Amino acid sequence: MLVGYQKGDDGAVFLVPQGKAVIQTLDFFTPMVDDPFTFGQITAANAVSDIYAMGGDPQFALNIVAFPICTLPIEILKEILKGAAEKLTEAGVSIIGGHSIDDPTPKYGLSVTGFVDPKKVWKNEGCKEGQDVILTKPLGSGIITTAIKAEMAEKEGIDHAIKVMTTLNKGAKEVLENYPITCCTDITGFGLVGHSIEIASASGIDIYFDYQQIPTITGAEEYASYGLIPGGAYRNREHFQGRVEIGENVPQTIDDIIHDPQTSGGLLFSCDPHLTNDILMEMEKKGIEAKKIGWTTKGSGRIFVK
Repeated sequence: MLVGYQKGDDGAVFLVPQGKAVIQTLDFFTPMVDDPFTFGQITAANAVSDIYAMGGDPQFALNIVAFPICTLPIEILKEILKGAAEKLTEAGVSIIGGHSIDDPTPKYGLSVTGFVDPKKVWKNEGCKEGQDVILTKPLGSGIITTAIKAEMAEKEGIDHAIKVMTTLNKGAKEVLENYPITCCTDITGFGLVGHSIEIASASGIDIYFDYQQIPTITGAEEYASYGLIPGGAYRNREHFQGRVEIGENVPQTIDDIIHDPQTSGGLLFSCDPHLTNDILMEMEKKGIEAKKIGWTTKGSGRIFVK
């Protein structure tokens, strides 16, 4: 860092290491949980995830804040920023400033900059037929947060969802950088189906998922059966319905979960089958709930769930 925000300069100046490329990303949310500190943690983990998903290392971040300063206590905003700062410290990321506005609805997010070896960038394209597809976090965070808002979520499911959403994808990225994976993305607002279709379309293959292998957050299937489905899941289903085929034996709850928009979801990546067990073993040693959930075939950008 050559110039920071400590003396009120107009911008930060950071020296880019020789041989590195820059990754830039931005995300912000309205609160998905009641606790402001946890909200800050989740938002920070989500914001840096795109950097990891492309094989990079996040370096610094700018805060984005909208807050009703006249109607909510400033202590709430302080807790949001403290939660984010703690998670970014864990990620090794410096906060170098930001921007705030007075707004009736609280919103918080970050613009994150990372560095990556330009020869080792992970993309959506590159997945080949005959490969395994692996997911590093269970699904269902959108359904759990919907249940929280409806005051129907139980502690076990809330705790599991918070653990999932506040866990950095840093550990998974550190495992994968030692293997020749062929593509990678993170599962966020478009759900498993939407982000898988991005990979399949970009790579010119089809992806098959075994619904029995898809991991879910505690309580997600139960709450889905109650109809506690976020609006984004319905929009995802409508938008992607022409490119996904759901088998007749697939439960409706799983159909809902694979369309569920995720917050700070896991990495989804492909690799040759002979690498799968070694990768999963290394993930397990790090406490990562990774699982092989599908495989690829020759195709034209479609998803099949059987």
